[in-house]
Amino acid sequence: MTGAAEIPFWAALPVAVLVLFGAGLGLTGSIGLLRLRGFYERVHAPTLGTTLGIGSILIASMLFFSVLQTRPVLHELLIAAFIVVTTPVTLMLLARAALHRDRAESDPSVPAPAAPTAPPPPA
Repeated sequence: MTGAAEIPFWAALPVAVLVLFGAGLGLTGSIGLLRLRGFYERVHAPTLGTTLGIGSILIASMLFFSVLQTRPVLHELLIAAFIVVTTPVTLMLLARAALHRDRAESDPSVPAPAAPTAPPPPA
């Protein structure tokens, strides 16, 4: 990384803490992905690492390059917005596809679809 030695200590410390925190959350999500048994349990673990871990790493990146270039560097906000929008949508689509597959295969461990609700009475 070019110029990493030029960054002052007051900026290097929070950057290091944020990167380590983000990496720790990513590691936690990866371990959860390996340790949990079922698909529905496994879906949750990586989303924690993705959302919080990537968020803290992006904040560290903004701080590092803003201090290094002596101007605000905000490119990471676009990346963060993309991740915040796509992660829940991806999770929902994967879970719905798995639920549809399991119901089509008549898996007894999957709950039945909710009963249709009655329309509200006319006023």
